[in-house]
Amino acid sequence: MKGMELRTERLVIREFRLDDEPAVHHYGSDEEVTRYLTWGPNSPTDTTAYLKRVALEAGREPRTSFTLAVATLEGELIGVANLAITGEASTGELGYVLSRESWGHGYATEVARRLINFGFDDLGLRRITATCHPDNLASARVLEKTGMHPEGIIRDHRQVLGEWRNFAISTDHKHDSLKD
Repeated sequence: MKGMELRTERLVIREFRLDDEPAVHHYGSDEEVTRYLTWGPNSPTDTTAYLKRVALEAGREPRTSFTLAVATLEGELIGVANLAITGEASTGELGYVLSRESWGHGYATEVARRLINFGFDDLGLRRITATCHPDNLASARVLEKTGMHPEGIIRDHRQVLGEWRNFAISTDHKHDSLKD
């Protein structure tokens, strides 16, 4: 599935390209965008290393991580979405980050729905999970809109800047998935 592309009504979800680096750094270096994340804000060196790592992941066979650029139909890169296969190849973990300018337009919900359907329909996953910081109400709302079910709080789930953080977890199972 190297060179893959997924589409929604308003977006193209595709492999990253070399000319994406300025846009990736734009959202990745924004303190407000990265406030609830486990990384960032990124330096230019961080952004370059990230894109190199994503390119390596895209070339692995079998592919277990789908880290994809999110762009408008007009070609403007506005973020990233990821579906990583975990465990026994039957579970996926969903993530997304969008530039601040693209917040509030329903793009995150559109991207998340498309990746959930890709995971169930194309990859044959049985379960998809997503985590977010408990204070990130906008992201929790996106997960709710996709039909994912809140499961609770995972205490001390990830270490961020030397501190252990709690994360809220939501799940969806194949029989619950939404269709495009």
